[in-house]
Amino acid sequence: MVRRRDNPGQGAGTPVADAAARHSDTKAMGPARHLGAMRGKPAWLKTTAVVVSLLLVGGLAFAAFWVIRLQMNISKAPLGAGSSRTEDPVNDSKDRMQILILGSDTRDGKNSEYGEADLSSGYGQSDVMMMMDISADNKRVSVISFPRDLLVDIPECTDHKTNQVFPARSGVMINEAMKQAGIGCAVDTVNKLTGLEIDHFMMADFNAVKELSNAVGGVEVCISDAVYDPDSRLRLPAGTSQVQGEQALAFLRTRHAFADGGDLGRIKAQQGFLSSLTRKIKDDGTLGDPQKMLKIADVVTQNLTVDDGLASVPSLLTIGNRLKNIDISKVAFVAVPTTPAPTDPNRLAVAEPAASQLFAALRKDVDLTDPTATPSPTAQPSETTAAPSPTTPATPVPGYDKAQQPVTVANGSGVQARAQELVQAVIAGGFTQAAPLTAQPVEKTAVYYGPGFEDVAADVAALLEIPATQVLPATGVSGVQVYAGTDFTSGTKMGAVALPSDIVNQTAGDAVCQQANPELITR
Repeated sequence: MVRRRDNPGQGAGTPVADAAARHSDTKAMGPARHLGAMRGKPAWLKTTAVVVSLLLVGGLAFAAFWVIRLQMNISKAPLGAGSSRTEDPVNDSKDRMQILILGSDTRDGKNSEYGEADLSSGYGQSDVMMMMDISADNKRVSVISFPRDLLVDIPECTDHKTNQVFPARSGVMINEAMKQAGIGCAVDTVNKLTGLEIDHFMMADFNAVKELSNAVGGVEVCISDAVYDPDSRLRLPAGTSQVQGEQALAFLRTRHAFADGGDLGRIKAQQGFLSSLTRKIKDDGTLGDPQKMLKIADVVTQNLTVDDGLASVPSLLTIGNRLKNIDISKVAFVAVPTTPAPTDPNRLAVAEPAASQLFAALRKDVDLTDPTATPSPTAQPSETTAAPSPTTPATPVPGYDKAQQPVTVANGSGVQARAQELVQAVIAGGFTQAAPLTAQPVEKTAVYYGPGFEDVAADVAALLEIPATQVLPATGVSGVQVYAGTDFTSGTKMGAVALPSDIVNQTAGDAVCQQANPELITR
């Protein structure tokens, strides 16, 4: 019989056995302690920990995927083309912000089916040009449309890719501004026209319109009669329709289907489309729904070019977040007031004084849906070489006859016939000797006076509501001179904002049915 031999390392009384006995009543130590602690946890808690870990890792990976994907989608270009800026960059989350929105007519790539490439040579032309102005408190938005046929002055622009300098041009269609030197030249042109400084731009092509309309499930539009436009291939029945894809693009592109077949009818149709799109996005809660926002952001950014300051996913999302709670009745759609150009009836020129009134209201940050809610002007005296030189004030003359006082009005506003408009206001105030003068443009309005005319100057300034800080003594002035600057381009009261009563075409809360061009109505 074979006897089992005990392992000398495991027997009673050995160091190993004694250690095992000592540890049998104590908590596990080292690695064994951690394993023992895990074994002691309930199964549901272990499962939950694993699931939460997986969700965190998956969520981070998902977010990283979308950020990288959207960021790679974005194309960018310089904000300007050489013109200097006087304002600091805005804080995108809280400052008032102006964004120039452009629709490019380029026929490259997916857009080649809409015409020959030579129809949009260079950087292409802006088929659509709008400026979106978001108030600092996010309570209102103004969308200003610029007709593509509008004749403007284009400043000197530099192509940042080639460094080629293109000279300034006058009387050129505004949609040509970006053709040679890029989008930045369009921005500089709008700045020159309006006196504003655009903070950002977004440019989309034809494909972006199709994809966006598909992403939101179509946009509701309305037209008075059934129409067919063979050029844009728009075909719609009378009344309300849902358009998306090709028909949405055709609705926005057609130059002949609406009103008299001109550019202004097309602008109203575009504004009606955007109003309907705004209502749909608002009603569907799209801006507050991350899943819907990702879908839209993906299709839009694939066909979008923005300026360097907006070329990040957080910046784009910030703008969307600012608009999500907007009151749609405070989203105003406006077109720059125009009149047929004297040199070409097929082109447009800015209509004065209405255009200057609009631009002045924008510079003063006026609520276009309620022009009475205007901020007070903060004008300061101008320092220009063309204006008279200040001297020591003279002793006031105690009394005078208004009808005998020499008062002149110098037009430095840049608006034709502005001096005559103010002269009439001064005459109506009793200063019947008032007369106009030609003058060099200046930025700030002032009332200058010669020796003995301080009280007359104060009364003229009060009549026109020009601040007392801008009433100045000057050599070379006989009597009183009102020098109107670019800060006083409209109205006869400097503190007031004069706007045409019909300046707002519609708000995003209005459902407007477009009038069909009689020549394209089908039966």
